[in-house]
Amino acid sequence: MARIDGRNLAISWIAGVMCAGVILALVWFAIPIMPTMAEFVGESLRNAVP
Repeated sequence: MARIDGRNLAISWIAGVMCAGVILALVWFAIPIMPTMAEFVGESLRNAVP
């Protein structure tokens, strides 16, 4: 994508790093809810199976 006319390799690299940073930040903020989600999914599966 960076080799298309009008695209700068440095800018696309910086944008990619920023996007990866945003994704990592979202994962970091989601980590505390994981035990609660695991419990919720486990209870749902236990109740769904007779």
